Parts: sequence; C-alpha cells; structure tokens
Amino acid sequence: MSGIGTPDRRTVLAGAGALALSTALPAEASAQAFVSKRPPAGQRRFISKAVEAEIRRVKAKVADPELAWLFENCYPNTLDTTVEASTLAGRPDTFIITGDINAMWLRDSSAQAQTYVHLAARDADLRRLFQGLIQRQARCILLDPYANAYMKDPAAKSNLEWSQVDDTEMKPGVAERKWEIDSLCYTMRIAHAYWTNTRDKTPFDDTWSRAARLAVATFRVQQRKDGPGPYHFQRKAAAPTDSLPMAGFGAPTRKVGLIHSGFRPSDDACVYPFLIPSNLFAVSALRKVAQVHRETRGDDAAAVEAEALATEVDAALRAHALVPDGQGGQVWAYEIDGFGNWIFMDDANVPSLSGLALIGAAAREDALFRRTAALAWSARNPYFFAGTAAQGIGGPHIGQDMIWPMSIITHAMNSDDDAVIRQCLSWLKATHGGTGFMHESFNKDDPKTFTRSWFAWANGLFGDLILDLERRKPALLAQQY
Repeated sequence: MSGIGTPDRRTVLAGAGALALSTALPAEASAQAFVSKRPPAGQRRFISKAVEAEIRRVKAKVADPELAWLFENCYPNTLDTTVEASTLAGRPDTFIITGDINAMWLRDSSAQAQTYVHLAARDADLRRLFQGLIQRQARCILLDPYANAYMKDPAAKSNLEWSQVDDTEMKPGVAERKWEIDSLCYTMRIAHAYWTNTRDKTPFDDTWSRAARLAVATFRVQQRKDGPGPYHFQRKAAAPTDSLPMAGFGAPTRKVGLIHSGFRPSDDACVYPFLIPSNLFAVSALRKVAQVHRETRGDDAAAVEAEALATEVDAALRAHALVPDGQGGQVWAYEIDGFGNWIFMDDANVPSLSGLALIGAAAREDALFRRTAALAWSARNPYFFAGTAAQGIGGPHIGQDMIWPMSIITHAMNSDDDAVIRQCLSWLKATHGGTGFMHESFNKDDPKTFTRSWFAWANGLFGDLILDLERRKPALLAQQY
C-alpha cells in the first residue's frame, strides 16, 4: 500500500522502527480484558460526536468481545491519529497522513475518510473535515496531477528518503510522483460521496472545479493517442517494481482508448500499462464527478466531458480487457497492453479485481465481477496464499506468503455466504498479532510476523466491514468467534 513496499522503503522504515517485522503480545496478555488501544481523549487528533455515537451503537451489537474491541480500536483510527485539521485563508484545510508515513496520499486520505462520510450530515465538525480534505486534494491536483503523495507544506521538498533523486519532474510540495490512475479516481469518489450524503456545496468552488477538470484532462492525455505525454518516471532502486522501463514511459502499448497507468495502487510498477481495475474505477469515478459538476455548479460542459470519457473507456474495456477464465467463460484481466497480451492476477490493494464492488466499479451481483473475484481468490492468482493462519491475497509489494488483511475484509464484504463471512471474521480476529489493529500484511503461517503496525486505511476498512455486517448480516455479529 501507499508509501511502503519497495526494499528501499522497507529499509528506511525499518530503521525508524515503523516497518520492522513485529512481535505479537504474549498469549497470556491477549487473554486479559480488552482494554482500548485508542489514544486518551485529550491526545486524539480529531473528535467527532457522530463517530463516537456510531462506535457505541455498533459495538453494542457485537457479541464477540475481541471483535468488538477490534472495532473500537480500528474504526476511529484515522481521526484519532492521522488527521491534521486547520484553516487556510479562513477556510477548512484537512491533511491526512497514512499512518507511519508523514505524507498524504490521495488514495489513502480518500479511503480513510470514506468510512465516516455517512455520518457527515449530522456532524458540523465532520463536515468541516470533509470540506478541508476536498479542498486540500484539489490544491494537490492543481500542483501536480501526476503525483500520488504530497507534503503538508506545498513549498517543501519531499521528506521521503526514497523520492529524493527520482528522474521525473519533481515539484515542491510533492512527496512522491508515481502516476496511478486510482489517485485521481479516489478524489472523485470522495467528492461524490460527500455531496450525495450532505448536499453541501461549500467545498465545490472554482478551485475544486479547475482541479476536477484537470483530472479528467490528465486521463485524456494518458490515453496517449497523440504521443507518450509528459509523464515519465525512473528510480535507481534494487526493486525493478520501483521504476518504469522505456525511458520512464512504461512498456509499449497499442492505443485502444484505455488510460495508461505507470503504477498500481500498491505503488508497484505496472507490467502492462493498461491496469484494468483502475480503468474500471475510472469509468465509475468519471460518472460520479460528472454528477457533482452538474448538481453543485450547474456545469453541464464539465459533466459531459467526464461522461464522454467514461463511455469511451468502458467500450474499450469491453472490447479488449475480457480474457478466458480457463473454464469456458470470461473474466477481467488484471493488466493488458492492447496488443493481445495480458496478465491475470490480483493484488490486495484496492482498486483490485476483487475490490471492484467495494469502490462502486462493479455491482456486487454482477456475474462477470463475481467470476473474476472467485478466480482471484484461488490458486489461479499467483498472489493468493493459503497457510495455517489464514487464506488471502497479497502482492509483490511485500512478497511471498504475506497475506493482506485488506483482502480478507474485501472477500467478506463481497460474500453473501454466512459461512464464508464467519471464516473471514475468525481469520481477522486471529491474525492481528495481539495488537488490536489491522496491519498491511502478515505471514500466512505466523501472524506474529507482520508489516506496518500503524496503517490507518486497513483499520478503517475493518470498521467498514463491521458496519456492513451490521446493516446486512446483523445475526453474524451476535455470534462468538
């Protein structure tokens, strides 16, 4: 996930004690009463009365004390530990770090906040947080639409050691400049979620409009119909997944109308630049941002522009991104090059093939999505791991045998089968390593070996799972695991 994953970064963070493989608490300690792992109230970064009420409401419905404890720890983790809320020119400004990396990823900050958006209509403080985040993201995009991560100070040089000498057009205020389609998609999704939940037009000013239109224009440029475009990236690193071939422009493609992505949502380089989960996400996000343009600003021209691109990309996906599943049917590929070459795999980072329904890029009941997700959750996916502790999907970002809790959460949210969901809850309960929080990854046979003890996106996603089950499978929360 964002900000970790390459050996260079792992070395840096391990030296700081943030990513070093960690040791769980002794079994006897985990058997003790489940004491909250939240910071004391006076040390929390942001307090929302609506979120606190939601924690009390939902926790009361969770019969298993350890699951209830995990929910109480994980759900508010973004607000408790990662939010920097202030004002800029008299208006709200919200900067959200990923956890153990002091920079803001467009993807992470959006996903971290998404878990609270349903509560924003009833909490003025929470609305100010979203107003500040949407505005901050707009300014980030206007600074550089190709960046994935940003500094709090827009004039500051990156403080990420691994980004210091990248061969790209690095600008002040940019923490890392890996072009990933999903970065811009997530900002469209959170803007739409905020608008549809609150009907508050406050953050959707001229700054937001210019940034949203620049995001669409950037997607257009990255169709590369008229040349390679301005973006290139190379890095001197031990991991080949940290750099792009062909002078930093990525592998060759046939221009079929899809959007090129340099990197996956894991921050690992694409093998083939047409990353299908991210293009599917783009179709959904473009239609969402069109609605926001039209309803908040009456900007039909911007809306039509976004919708036209969504229609074009959708048609290209249907024409080029469906591949055989080996059983007489078709599934979505993970990456293609437009020449007929393709890869089937999945990576735990969302957008993934498994996570399309999670982000509104596919309907949960869609047969094509369900076939694709089922194949990804199998030995057909080289990054599906089954061990004595759990089963799940990882990715090249951390490597062999390391399962991401995010994939187990996604699998449970995709499922309508009570037995599958119960199994996922049992795995999540058994693999937090005694810490009370979700991690980036854990070893399939040894949950005491894990990466990232402070990873707010995964914590929020676990909270989403419990909220999802409270809505559609409340009887499962009334059971012990």
